[in-house]
Amino acid sequence: EIGGTFMAASIESLLQEISGVEDPMEELQSLKTALLSIPISALRDTVSGQRFDVIFSLLNSNQREQVELCVDILERILMALSPVNLAQNYRVELQGGLTHPNETVKILALTQIGRMVEEPDAVTEILNNHDVLRAVIHCIEEEKMAVAKQAIQSLSKLSHSKPGLDKLFQSDLLKVMKDVMATNDIVRYRIYELVVKISSVSPISLGYCANSSIISQLLGELTGDDVLIRATAIEMVTTLAHSQHGRQYLAQQGIMDKISNMIRGADTDPFSSLYLPGLVKFFGNLAIMDSPQQVCETYPAFQNKVFEMALDPDPVMIGVAMDTLGLLGSTVEGKQVLQKTGQFLASSGATELRVRSLDAISQLLTLQPEHQTEDLLALTESWFHLLSNQPMDMIRNISTQPFPELHCGALRIFTAIATQPWGQRLMIKTPGFMEFILDRSTGQTKEAKDAKFELVGSLACSSTAAEILGSQHYIHLRAYLREGPYYVSAVASVSTEGAD
Repeated sequence: EIGGTFMAASIESLLQEISGVEDPMEELQSLKTALLSIPISALRDTVSGQRFDVIFSLLNSNQREQVELCVDILERILMALSPVNLAQNYRVELQGGLTHPNETVKILALTQIGRMVEEPDAVTEILNNHDVLRAVIHCIEEEKMAVAKQAIQSLSKLSHSKPGLDKLFQSDLLKVMKDVMATNDIVRYRIYELVVKISSVSPISLGYCANSSIISQLLGELTGDDVLIRATAIEMVTTLAHSQHGRQYLAQQGIMDKISNMIRGADTDPFSSLYLPGLVKFFGNLAIMDSPQQVCETYPAFQNKVFEMALDPDPVMIGVAMDTLGLLGSTVEGKQVLQKTGQFLASSGATELRVRSLDAISQLLTLQPEHQTEDLLALTESWFHLLSNQPMDMIRNISTQPFPELHCGALRIFTAIATQPWGQRLMIKTPGFMEFILDRSTGQTKEAKDAKFELVGSLACSSTAAEILGSQHYIHLRAYLREGPYYVSAVASVSTEGAD
């Protein structure tokens, strides 16, 4: 207790010194040091009874250093105070901070207002003071991205309570939002971001956003004339589709069909490469959240476009196709839908294999033991053999290339087939393959060692490994696993000593 009282006294005397001097930089520095030396929990009792008006008043300076020192001090003090205490004692000061020319002051004020908005007992103070929220909304049009982001973050917390939603969408604050939207494209999209964030919270909050007409305005921009705006709109709509109620709403509004038609129409639009990746990602995300089979069957344009993009000469398109195939192929249902993947794998063997293709292939070939039915094992095995007529050699050759990403990508493909009996049989049949796995001198980066260790682990932990690979190999794998990924044997280290 004595410590606490002593700290309170010394903070009080520092505050007095600060108000008594012309240039308080040194005293401010001491106060900052004192505050940082106390844990936040202990600080609460120390600062609760004191006033820090002097620090707030020192923010009104054009000396950047002084302002930022005060921000550091206030940040520490205000974090220690409860949101209710803030609302009762510092609302006016924080509101003033919203119009301060220095962005660190604005961010401090926005962050603390966000804390109050989140707290049911403190939010009333904010809701009763229209001007605070109006000023927060205006911060969204700030040039500095960090200020706008924090304003969005704090306003989105209004969605946690019905009074907060009422205030934002059923008072003249809605008009303030719409006026701010009219500033320019960038600011309009920040308001969309806020509204999508709020919509994601619950079906109720989505209802408020939908009634405000801001969401229908966003959906209208999907087919707008400006292709760059279109690309951003698709990203926002994809975020909206992350929640189940968001997906239901989009389906009711006919957006899935609209996006499917846009994919169809992309062939005739010379600028479609700017927004097509977003359209495909939208359906990729949808498939993973709902059902790959349903999405691929209902919107065949999506699946056809993915295979088409996999063969596109443009590396951006190939990349998106690979990511999407990998995403779909990471689920059992997705693998079954992708029976047609054969064409893609056969052709990807012909094109130079990029890192993203390797990752997509390893996801397609991965099949956890609990999913290993005869049909699915036959499917992954047939896919592997489509890669080339000697797939084991081909992937091993990629792994010996001097590029760590390719090396690790190739090892991940071996890791994918290592848990499947047909994969283990191929490994034992391929001359020198088990030696290659157990050889610690290949791949010297940490990533390479980790990837190799994962491969060894997949094999050693498989219930069929001992029988298929033979006990000798199995014992060596278990030993490798015990020694860990970064083990260096004494013999190896001796033989390299003289090499320097």
